Amino acid sequence: MDAVQEVFFIKAHHESAEIILFLVALSSLLFLIGIIVVLFVEGLPTFREVSISQFLFGNRWYPTSEPPRLGILPLILGSLWVTAGALIFAIPLGLFSAIFLAELCPKKLREILKPVIEMLAGIPSVVYGFFGMVVLSPLLKDLLSLPTGLTAFTASIILGIMAIPSIVSLAEDAISSVPKSYREASFAVGATHWETIRKVIIPASYSGLGAAVILGAGRIIGETMTVLMVAGGAAVIPTSFFQPVRTMTATIAAEMGEASVGSLHYHSLFAIAMVLFLITFLLNILVDRLAQKYHTPVR
Repeated sequence: MDAVQEVFFIKAHHESAEIILFLVALSSLLFLIGIIVVLFVEGLPTFREVSISQFLFGNRWYPTSEPPRLGILPLILGSLWVTAGALIFAIPLGLFSAIFLAELCPKKLREILKPVIEMLAGIPSVVYGFFGMVVLSPLLKDLLSLPTGLTAFTASIILGIMAIPSIVSLAEDAISSVPKSYREASFAVGATHWETIRKVIIPASYSGLGAAVILGAGRIIGETMTVLMVAGGAAVIPTSFFQPVRTMTATIAAEMGEASVGSLHYHSLFAIAMVLFLITFLLNILVDRLAQKYHTPVR
């Protein structure tokens, strides 16, 4: 009888754990839905005063002028320029670092390097911004003879550095998870270590590498404090990486405290957040599709 009771107790315990885990997962979904609902409820009233095309493609952002000008094209392009520049900087360094850690690095050195790289992810963004504003910005200004060092290029470098730990950590895990039998089979047919990495391990971990890039891009495009400090804050359409820009996140952070609740300015900032959410969502779908499209099964 005791054994039967114990079985029923274990079964009831497992069922309770499943229910708790289900509720936790459901709460995450509900929080996400709640955020989306708030964004759209607060952002959609903007389009009673300005058309979607004017909002998205207007080249002037002066929300407090008379009449207000709510064109966010400079903000969208500023965000895309900074994100693209940071990814150009972060993806090669992040992926090559991950390959080195997973495949080439001696064990003792790896035990030192990986914690150091992951430690970079824990540094507050304001510290990165302060470093960029005090050290990197004057250096680039003097080195490149620029009017100001607070530019899209400066922001791209700092954001790229911030994204590297996320890319390295996830990419290294993806490479390490490739079955050992793949490596052994490649070596057995006479492939060198580099050929094995290039033709076997990397193709087998495409989906994980794509996820690493998504995580890095999400860290970059959603960053606020750093770009607010080092990008220059000029709401103009960028024509060069070496000029000040303003991103969507920096605009929301800088102006939300000044906007009266319920005003057109207030709702337009939520509309910017809607656009930022949609861009991030589409970016995730695009990278996921590309990772699936170019995934090459190892034979």
